[in-house]
Amino acid sequence: MLVMTRWLDPDEQRTWRAFLTASRALMDTLDRELQRDAGMPHAYYEILVRLSEAPGRRLRMSELAESSGSSRSRLSHAVARLEAAGWVRREDCPTDRRGQIAHLTDDGFAKLAAAAPGHVEGVRRHLFDPLDPDQVAQLRRISELLAERLRSA
Repeated sequence: MLVMTRWLDPDEQRTWRAFLTASRALMDTLDRELQRDAGMPHAYYEILVRLSEAPGRRLRMSELAESSGSSRSRLSHAVARLEAAGWVRREDCPTDRRGQIAHLTDDGFAKLAAAAPGHVEGVRRHLFDPLDPDQVAQLRRISELLAERLRSA
C-alpha cells in the first residue's frame, strides 16, 4: 500500500521552522545561563527540581526518568554526577531489590535554592516578557495539547 506524504504548505513550513528555532534557542540560552550562573546544565537542574517536589525529596529512579523525560541510562549518568557533587544520594528501594531511589540531599536542595532565582528570571525574560497575557494562555493551551498528544503516541 502506497502512503501519500502530506507535505507541509509554506505557512506550516514557516511555523515549523520558527518553532524549532525558538525552542532550541530558548533551551540553549537557559542551559548556558544555568551553566554560567549555577555551574550545572538544565538537565541537572530539572532533576533537582523533580526531587525537590517529591515527598521526602525522594523518587524511584524509574519515576524520575519518566517525569524528567530522560532515558534510564542518561538519568543514571546524570545522577552519578549529582552524587559526586554531593547533591543527590542513591538508596536501595526497600520494596524492590532491583530498584533504586534518588534522594535530594540538603546540599542539593541548597544548590537548587541558590540557582532558582536566576533561572526563573531567565525563563521570565526569555519566554514570558515578550508575550502578552493572551499569547501566554495560547502557548499554554498549545503546549498542553501537544504534550498530551505526544504522550499517547
